[in-house]
Amino acid sequence: MPPSVGSGRARDTLRLVQIDQLSDRYPHELSGGEQQRVALARALVGSPRLLLLDEPLSSLDPELRAALRCELRDLQRRLDLTMIYVTHDREDATALADRVIEMRRGRVIAARVTGEGRS
Repeated sequence: MPPSVGSGRARDTLRLVQIDQLSDRYPHELSGGEQQRVALARALVGSPRLLLLDEPLSSLDPELRAALRCELRDLQRRLDLTMIYVTHDREDATALADRVIEMRRGRVIAARVTGEGRS
């Protein structure tokens, strides 16, 4: 990919996750939420059809966690993106999913359709 195309795609992705104004900062200069957005942008820049997220909000305070949960749900809808979201937090799971699979010791113990998520 030509550098001009790559940098344009990177800029667009940063705008998508609402951190385009932070593109000149170093990681240690970013808050936890901003670092999570950078990680999400890095995953999205290649336009994946499937995104695996492993506890992406677990280290954030409850208020920021709720805000980013809403943003993830909005991104999922806007991009029509399938996400596999690994979490121990039921609120995260039901807010983001149209289907929840509960596992214990590597085995499925429950599967259900939620009323939220992408329905």
